[in-house]
Amino acid sequence: MNAVIAIAGVVITELYRRKDFYVLFVLTAVITLLTGAVNFFNDPQIVRYLKEIALLLIWISGLVIAIGTTARQIPAERENRTIFPLLAKPVARGQVILGKFLGCWLACGLALIVFYLFFGLVSGSREHHWPLVNYFQTLWLQWMMLGVVIGLVLLGSVVFAAPSSNATIVLVIVVGILLLGSHLNQVALQQPEPVRSIVYAIYFLVPHLEWYDVRDFIIYDSPLPGWADFGLATLYAGVYAALLLFATWLVFRRKPLNL
Repeated sequence: MNAVIAIAGVVITELYRRKDFYVLFVLTAVITLLTGAVNFFNDPQIVRYLKEIALLLIWISGLVIAIGTTARQIPAERENRTIFPLLAKPVARGQVILGKFLGCWLACGLALIVFYLFFGLVSGSREHHWPLVNYFQTLWLQWMMLGVVIGLVLLGSVVFAAPSSNATIVLVIVVGILLLGSHLNQVALQQPEPVRSIVYAIYFLVPHLEWYDVRDFIIYDSPLPGWADFGLATLYAGVYAALLLFATWLVFRRKPLNL
């Protein structure tokens, strides 16, 4: 366990030494503040536009940080040949996978805390109330969703040769799920067999990341799903992330490191 924590610590340190996080945060802050300073047609509901833009930027930034950070972890270790002394300590390949996942996931969580603190301060300064429980649930659900994304990227990093191709493919998959995942069952009903069964199988097999997008509840000040749904969503993401990590370990344990 000490090895896993040590590897995770290195990943977190690496993220905050790079400029990615700072660039994304400054960009989010500038766009959000500029939006909040503009009065669109004297619309009193400007705060909704403000929250919608800020939350969209937080989601985009979270995905960029998760995919970009995770995609380069194992390929960078192999390219720099630091994977050999790491495994010679000895550290098992499963510990490397778990440490990389934990580091990327915790780094994303810390980034989300910074983003949501800024979001809460800006929106609260206009609405004059801070629904902290709702913000916590929104942050947590997004963090759980990113755990699944990180697991998917780690699996891709031991399958695809280049981090760029891995990141691009995973980004396309994730965006496709977010946009179309909830509609696949309706699409299946309109298809003849055997296409209908294939589409249904895809619908039940893919992780439904769109379930974790509760931005509209925050934007329109609606009550979020109950704590039971919150717990089930957490369990669902945990199971999917564990399955993806197990699949990554199965591939990585048989993969030559000198390729």
